[in-house]
Amino acid sequence: MKQLITILFIGLISFGINAQAKIEFKSETIDYGTIEKGSNGVRVFEFTNTGDEPLIISKVSSTCGCTIPKKPKDPILPGQTGVIEVKYDTNRVNPIRKTITVLSNAETPTIALKIKGLVIDPSKVSVLDKKEKSVMQQ
Repeated sequence: MKQLITILFIGLISFGINAQAKIEFKSETIDYGTIEKGSNGVRVFEFTNTGDEPLIISKVSSTCGCTIPKKPKDPILPGQTGVIEVKYDTNRVNPIRKTITVLSNAETPTIALKIKGLVIDPSKVSVLDKKEKSVMQQ
């Protein structure tokens, strides 16, 4: 009888160890492309819990204050999808190269997501554009 209880106990423990949440992103990089100053800076990273336990995203953080990520509030059940919303401040005219770190109870507990692109101000003309225009007019 003791052996049967021991075998059942070990079986339950090993089953619990194998049960795990898994996060699979549709894409781990979002390319904004070239966008104008003041454009909509909101994008979403879509993901699926491909594991067999509820996925809990505990923290989502960015490398700078110009990028504000928003995590799902509720656990994502196995087979369900969710999104991490990212809002970039498009009033900053410059290249976009930012990392969003996702912490969760998934098999891979830390994942780095990336956003990239270029924010331009169409009202300002670069020195190179001015030079090209003056050469073409001559």
